[in-house]
Amino acid sequence: MGEAGCTVYITSREKGHGAPDMEETLDGTAEEVKGLGGKCVPVQCDHRSDDQIESLFKQISRDQGRLDILVNNVWAGYENMSEGGDFTWNRPFWEQPPWRWDAMFQTGVRANYVASRLAAPMMIQRRKGLIVNISFWAAQKHIANAICGASKAATDKLTRDMAEELKPYDVAVVSLYPDLVRTERVTKAGAHLDLRNSESPRFVGRAVAALANDPNLVRKSGQLAVAASLAREYGFTDVDGSQPAPLAP
Repeated sequence: MGEAGCTVYITSREKGHGAPDMEETLDGTAEEVKGLGGKCVPVQCDHRSDDQIESLFKQISRDQGRLDILVNNVWAGYENMSEGGDFTWNRPFWEQPPWRWDAMFQTGVRANYVASRLAAPMMIQRRKGLIVNISFWAAQKHIANAICGASKAATDKLTRDMAEELKPYDVAVVSLYPDLVRTERVTKAGAHLDLRNSESPRFVGRAVAALANDPNLVRKSGQLAVAASLAREYGFTDVDGSQPAPLAP
């Protein structure tokens, strides 16, 4: 988004520090955005807190007076895939820990809803805007576990219904499906993963930018969009010049 010249507000629970086992930080990411040509405002915000999310949107309204794009990317439930030495991520639903359900629906589906609820009036006022909910193929078929599938399916249903209610105001809502994204955590686990068709985080950002620049964006509202398919439709590539292959449902 910085590469596209946007003013980007990015959020994290910790302003100057990342997760204990991560090297990336909120401030460091802000510098990356600026280095790519955009403006960036790092904001400490825990998306489990409605008050903190509301404070964030008040800041955006106060600083900018408008909001063009909201990307709902916050998600939880992937942490602690192993508990007590046991890998529980792929277990059947009756052996899943209940906290994983709460994490994915609170710091995921609910957080996306709360942010969208605050963004929508700003977009309705201008009769223009794009809300992107980052989702995944687990909404369409069984991948890993039932909790992940249910939460992603809920996200896609939220996308469809929000799109229907925003249709009179020309505000679009899209579920965006990346493939495996080379985040810092994924890269660290690269020895155990097939990264040949993976995507950089900036590839996903380019997909959002392409959607936002589509003059006929409203025709995609309420639909799911696959990042790799958008690359072929709009003619962009990943940072290394590659074009990952779109996965089938």
